[in-house]
Amino acid sequence: MTVAEPARRPGPPVIDEAEVGHVTAFLKLVVIEHSVFALPFAYIATLTASFDASAGHGIRWWRLLAVTVAMVAARTFAMAMNRLVDRRLDAQNPRTANRELVTGMVAVRTAAIGSVVSAVVFLAICGAISWLCLALAPVALALCAIYPYGKRFTWLCHALLGLAQMVAPIGAWLATTGHWSWASVALGGAVGLWIGGFDLIYALQDMAADRVNGVYSLPARFGARVALHVSTAAHVVTFALFVVFGLMENFGALWYVGLAAAAAGFGYQHRVVTPTDFSRVGRAFMTANAWIGVVLFVFALADLAVRGLAW
Repeated sequence: MTVAEPARRPGPPVIDEAEVGHVTAFLKLVVIEHSVFALPFAYIATLTASFDASAGHGIRWWRLLAVTVAMVAARTFAMAMNRLVDRRLDAQNPRTANRELVTGMVAVRTAAIGSVVSAVVFLAICGAISWLCLALAPVALALCAIYPYGKRFTWLCHALLGLAQMVAPIGAWLATTGHWSWASVALGGAVGLWIGGFDLIYALQDMAADRVNGVYSLPARFGARVALHVSTAAHVVTFALFVVFGLMENFGALWYVGLAAAAAGFGYQHRVVTPTDFSRVGRAFMTANAWIGVVLFVFALADLAVRGLAW
């Protein structure tokens, strides 16, 4: 079955969990390779927090590794929870009817165990970093888990997803320095609005199914045109917050060159998706958002290196 055949029920899976292994099947369920989208901004926060021009501080490799593992674990937990909570809704939506928990490729037990293991790994890493990170870790996990439930009672669920994404750069900064920073809030706000704004675009694909199945979303409530306008506004503020972050952390010209390049990614996704054509939403997700994250990380790293970040 393909997504283009909504009238048919999903048939038996071609590959099942027994054939590929529990771990491999679980990693496919949570789309582990998409972790790369979340990491660049955690790295920007970690490297910027590590940098002190007057003292010549270099990269704290242990903290960078810890942030990497914690980020991947938290995202894996969030994805597993999302798939578990939404598996019945996914079965009613033609676009998601072939997901692993719906077809039986992954057992519910495997997904549940994977989510628990991911949460334990996240908590363990946070505890190894500092007591403050451990104390705040349950809040981060709660925010990761709330999004699928939010879709059941508010069309502001996209904001809940953005809030969960916002804490990643802030958490990375706290893990590196141990103290609060308004610069990390600016970066986190930019990331949250970026992801929340794109989630509005992504939700266009499910607008009709959401209305039929009683799922809350802004596109389902107000329509595609309004959703795209709100997404555009969110991304304009995102760009402004990236500028604010650069000013607060004294980034040089390279950061702003990176922002100019990232602007092309924002423009692309808003150009290829229209109120009447959602066919290129997937391309916007994979191309534009990967471009934005990687470009900003590369130019932030280059700027920090020019200013004397030690390796």
